[in-house]
Amino acid sequence: MSQPTAAPSPQSQPPAALQVTHRLVAAPAGRIHLVEQGSGPLVLLVHGFPESWYSWRHQLPALAAAGYRAVAVDVRGYGRSSKPAEVSAYRMTELVADNAAVVAALGEESAVIVGHDWGSPIAANSALLRPDVFTAVGMLSVPYAPRGGPRPTEAFAAIGGGEEFYVSYFQEPGRAEAEIEPDVRGWLAGIYAALSADTMPPADGPSPYFVAPGTDMSDRFPGKALPSWLTEAELDVYAAEFERTGLTGALNRYRNMDRDWEELADLDGAPITQPSLFAGGALDASTTWLRDAIAAYPTTLPGLHGSHILEGCGHWIQQERAEQVNELLVDWLRAVHS
Repeated sequence: MSQPTAAPSPQSQPPAALQVTHRLVAAPAGRIHLVEQGSGPLVLLVHGFPESWYSWRHQLPALAAAGYRAVAVDVRGYGRSSKPAEVSAYRMTELVADNAAVVAALGEESAVIVGHDWGSPIAANSALLRPDVFTAVGMLSVPYAPRGGPRPTEAFAAIGGGEEFYVSYFQEPGRAEAEIEPDVRGWLAGIYAALSADTMPPADGPSPYFVAPGTDMSDRFPGKALPSWLTEAELDVYAAEFERTGLTGALNRYRNMDRDWEELADLDGAPITQPSLFAGGALDASTTWLRDAIAAYPTTLPGLHGSHILEGCGHWIQQERAEQVNELLVDWLRAVHS
């Protein structure tokens, strides 16, 4: 495992427009919207909450320039992808099936898969359930932790004392939507700032991951300043997508955690044997809370090529540290394909 990596010099501004191809492909969800750039071995990029394919806007041109066919999807329920009505449609097995269908629809037999935030466990389970398709897996921000332990909702309900953990807050359909959807842009700006290194609240203050009785999650978001990695125009892109689709499809991923725990019982304790990569921010709560999972990587990720903790970095790693993450991904991909 590598030592923490020092912060690089400030990154350059993103291009005004990406030279990418948008397309819709058939999948179990109905349709999956994807954006691709470049040619070569396929690299499938899977975003997290609350994001979209656009969270990979810095990686698409970098991977294309390095000789890869970089493809970023809108996960079902997001963006231009289909939004099934049933909560159960957002179970992990369905998302894995979507990913496999995308690979086939692109005329490929296999791909490297990389995920951030919720995309990280989606990528991990894609590698576990479809090793015939996904030959290597990269995970950003959320460390790999094999299935196990108590029922997820019971575990989350037990933490926080008199406050409610955000995952528990998201469980009841309609509850979080009622907070978010009257001001989607403002809520997105708040959560991006709350988990970014340069705008997150003080570590010794009230945590934005917990909701006090009678309050909203956003009551603990910081002020109106955007993090340095996010411009007003970029925030507009995210806001426009969620203002059109709403948040229910995205939040339904959290509402399937118990169902996943039940359906994936055969994967209890399973290691990922394919070549793998992990990178997380030193200031990201996911990295802190799951430090034991990172320590277990020699057992759970026997094919690990590198585990990188980026000093001074928060949760939105591929946007906060675009150039650094691009270098890590390209170096790893070259090793995988050597």
